Amino acid sequence: MKPMNENERMPVDSDLLLTFVRIAECGNLTVAAGKLGRTQSAISVQLRKLEDGLGVALFTRTAKGMVLTPAGETLLSRANMIISEIRETAQLFREPLTGSIRVGLPDDFDDVVLERILAQFSKAHPGVQVLARSGCTSGYSALIQNGALDVAVCSGLNNLEGIALDADEIVWAAREGMDWSKTDTLPLAVLDRPCYWRDLPKQLLDAQGQKHRVAFQSGSFTSLQAALRAGIAIGLLPKSCLGDGLQILTETDGLPPLPTSYRAILTSDNTSKEIVMAMVDAIRAACQH
Repeated sequence: MKPMNENERMPVDSDLLLTFVRIAECGNLTVAAGKLGRTQSAISVQLRKLEDGLGVALFTRTAKGMVLTPAGETLLSRANMIISEIRETAQLFREPLTGSIRVGLPDDFDDVVLERILAQFSKAHPGVQVLARSGCTSGYSALIQNGALDVAVCSGLNNLEGIALDADEIVWAAREGMDWSKTDTLPLAVLDRPCYWRDLPKQLLDAQGQKHRVAFQSGSFTSLQAALRAGIAIGLLPKSCLGDGLQILTETDGLPPLPTSYRAILTSDNTSKEIVMAMVDAIRAACQH
């Protein structure tokens, strides 16, 4: 076989990309090495080779671990897509997956994302029976641990254990055109469930000394959005759920700044690892479109 010249050589390969993705997910070289079944020095060499090949730094090393640089953030979404496509290509020459999987998804996912996950997985793996649920993610970790779920997407205000998925800005939302800046006691629409979406708005306003009252409470984001569009209250939403008819309120409106919501994928060992990773790939691909 004719050797490749320098112009034909690829600066990355799938193994280097997989190592990069695992380091990004774990934020720690030692943990990533354990997941990859390699030594820390081996994956450090791979990371350096990838960075040298691309000519950029992908991580900043801090006391808390490995933090993606802007270049690393750019590469991460593309690397996940490439790895997913490689796995899909490999499936062309394997026996079709059969079995079942139970998956928990957040109800703050955009409807298009939710549909894309389920449709693409079912199309790619028609022999796998899917039992999916959508709702509050605060209980999903326990369901993974006790074997009631095989894959779950969880969210939180800090980086979560599991496979890092994405981050979503949290915003104060209200009906378009309404001015709440001069309101003495703010009416709140809150989620009525045991998670930060219920407690965070009240905690932040209390810390600021802003009077407030609960004007609407519901167990679903859909109802919360409806109450906000009706103009009876303000509330918190993931920015991706803002939708038509709603505006973002900020510190200029007298409201406190907000943290970021992080998502991660948790998995169990109670079903086929191939099926679990196929669902993980479907979730990643749907979120990256």
